[in-house]
Amino acid sequence: MAEHVHDLVVIGGGVNGCGVARDAAGRGYDVVLVEKGDLAGATSQASTKLIHGGLRYLEHYEFRLVREALRERAVLLDLAPHIIWPLRFVLPHNQGQRPRWMIRAGLFIYDHLAGGNGGRRRLPGTRTLDLGRDPAGRPLKDDFRRAFEYSDAWVDDARLVVLNAIDAHDRGAEIRTRTELVAAERGRDLWTLRLRDTETGVTAILKARAVVNAAGPWVADALVERLHVKTPERVRLVRGSHIVVKRLFDHDRAYIFQNPDGRIAFAIPYEDDFTLIGTTDADHQGDPGQVAITPAEIDYLCAAVSAYFKRPVTPDMVVWSYSGVRPLYDDGASKAQEATRDYVLSVDTAGAPVISVFGGKITTFRRLAEGVMERLLRLLPPSAGTGMAAWTADAPLPGSVLPAGGTAALAAALAETHPVLDARTRLRLARSYGGRVWQAVGDAATDPAALGVGFGAGLHAREVAFLMDQEWARTAEDVLWRRTKLGLRIDTAGADRLAAWMRARSAGRLAA
Repeated sequence: MAEHVHDLVVIGGGVNGCGVARDAAGRGYDVVLVEKGDLAGATSQASTKLIHGGLRYLEHYEFRLVREALRERAVLLDLAPHIIWPLRFVLPHNQGQRPRWMIRAGLFIYDHLAGGNGGRRRLPGTRTLDLGRDPAGRPLKDDFRRAFEYSDAWVDDARLVVLNAIDAHDRGAEIRTRTELVAAERGRDLWTLRLRDTETGVTAILKARAVVNAAGPWVADALVERLHVKTPERVRLVRGSHIVVKRLFDHDRAYIFQNPDGRIAFAIPYEDDFTLIGTTDADHQGDPGQVAITPAEIDYLCAAVSAYFKRPVTPDMVVWSYSGVRPLYDDGASKAQEATRDYVLSVDTAGAPVISVFGGKITTFRRLAEGVMERLLRLLPPSAGTGMAAWTADAPLPGSVLPAGGTAALAAALAETHPVLDARTRLRLARSYGGRVWQAVGDAATDPAALGVGFGAGLHAREVAFLMDQEWARTAEDVLWRRTKLGLRIDTAGADRLAAWMRARSAGRLAA
């Protein structure tokens, strides 16, 4: 039998790689995605959790990027309403900051660039607030009397990645996690790729007509060291860090604060009982896989928001922190905060083609994938793929078809079928899985034993088995910090029980 040749191998299981794999599989391409760790295991799980146009990018005249991001915001709100929803942002103003006219003009442009969404629903525009009367003023220092309020959106970033992988798989793509690209040989029309299972050490050979290098912070390493392709493009590694504290305010809006150094900081309602604060921008040296917040970054974020809140935020209040390395396109900007967030697609055709993704942001991942496909359609032979037109803008992600009333109605339905689940857990399940929630919880359950052993915070064996079987979860960290954020609520003993249970199930010592 002739050795099978795939149309496309995608390197990288972040949002860009999974978005490309989904788009390509939906057009009929034979796709394999390889990820050396877990899906969303690096940069894509470490965002500020926002789908936004990037208000501050207007200062750097990146109007095309902002326009594209704002229009993508409207698209994504329709494609995944259970994990993406509108969020209002409060921008307090005081003397000594950017002039009031400048902010008003910037927000006018921001609202204007968001127009023309092809009939999709639009978010409310900017308005001004009297912080002496509005509840948003209560947690703030008294010298902040006026604010602007505008719209953007919140996203569960890691789940967005997983949903793209699920849809890619459902459309025929093969998803291989814990699989590393070791080496590659390039022919005139064909790639030969050597892969290694990072858990077992077993190697395999794949042949493909094209490669998309979406390895994120490792994009240059994959291109030069593994694929042996020379490129003038450079990547700038910029570390972004965040802290999480117990909830600082009672309303459901977020804050955007201006800092004396010209940067901004967000304070965002997070997982009901917490506030997410971020982010930093610092050039990162060393292994992108070994990234952690520094004490200086914690102090910086605490000081940034303490300049606004009546109650100071101090390092001892931090209950969790995370950091990620953004693989920005190196445009020569002098400061990390000024480096472009736009993406560049580098195409090399000195043999079998490879397309490498430099830069980008989570908001524009779908459009980036379309850009990759526009180039790929011109490079692969006519027999590869169907060549169908762009399709992802109107195709909801898995679980996105909700009943009237959205996730609240879905949580209410769970109360009828699964009364053993508490209200917090029902809402979490509805928001995490949307219309797929019934697969996660099984048949109607009036007995807690029907959900299997509990690990705390409403997490049961039934849900974990679903995540292992349907969402490529392999470790307790996959479950607690990417498929869910229950690591904020489950103690060490519960996490250890979960890890032991997952190991036993993987080894076949537990029923499926």
